[in-house]
Amino acid sequence: MALKEAIDNVDRAVRNADEVAKKLTTKDRKKLSKGTFCGPNRSFPVNDCQHASTAKAFLKRSKFSAATKKRIAACINRRAKSMGCKPGKKAKADIEMSLVLAEADIFKTTRELVDQSIEAEGLELDFDGCEDCE
Repeated sequence: MALKEAIDNVDRAVRNADEVAKKLTTKDRKKLSKGTFCGPNRSFPVNDCQHASTAKAFLKRSKFSAATKKRIAACINRRAKSMGCKPGKKAKADIEMSLVLAEADIFKTTRELVDQSIEAEGLELDFDGCEDCE
């Protein structure tokens, strides 16, 4: 693949990721059902396969307790499976999209919780009221 073609592909992927991230505004996020989220306080949103991938990436980065990680991962995997998401290697476009989504408003609470877990390794989260976190 020529360098220009590779650059064009990455550029296209970033523009596409920007559009996906923009489609889900804070107002839209509030409309999502509680069952869309795999963590407390409406964190770890999993409303489509790309968000499932981004949620998994955040979970890998976190330093929550093993029990908390296990609980969130089980929910992410369950939701991803129910949507027919395919596990495996990510394409470059998927990685670029995950980076854009990670900065989007929908992951604000997730980013805050992950940052807290990094500061306080082994952090245990309170899942009370988390509908699909069982």
